[in-house]
Amino acid sequence: MATWFECKVRYDKLQENTAAVKKVTESFLVDALSFTEAEARIIEERTPFISGEFSVSAVKRTKLAEIFFDESDAADKFYQVKYQITTIDDRGAAAGKPAQEKKITILALQQAADFEDAVKSFNENMKGTLADYDIVAVSETMLLDVYPAKLGGE
Repeated sequence: MATWFECKVRYDKLQENTAAVKKVTESFLVDALSFTEAEARIIEERTPFISGEFSVSAVKRTKLAEIFFDESDAADKFYQVKYQITTIDDRGAAAGKPAQEKKITILALQQAADFEDAVKSFNENMKGTLADYDIVAVSETMLLDVYPAKLGGE
């Protein structure tokens, strides 16, 4: 299972419309084993795109259970989908108590072009799921890109 870290990178960015330089902070998601690896990976991934100095201003672990990518050109945003699945808690059955329903909240990330596309794509990705689920909330994130783990020396 992947461990995802949200990394914030702070640097001076040339504004396209005014040609002025402005200090910006951008958020990215990195699959890494530790905070140290996440920081090293984000530096490696972002260095080719930034001229001048930059800093990694924050690295924090996320609680994302899964990420659904959309490879279409229009899907340039990332939406956090909070959903709940209903399970049966039968631990009390041995003591003669009835089984109880229990709701588990899970966070996922869906890449999509807009809000409606995010909901539609998420439902499409969840079609093979055996558990019933209910979408609790969908919100656009500030993430600009997601960097999965590099496997096999890629």
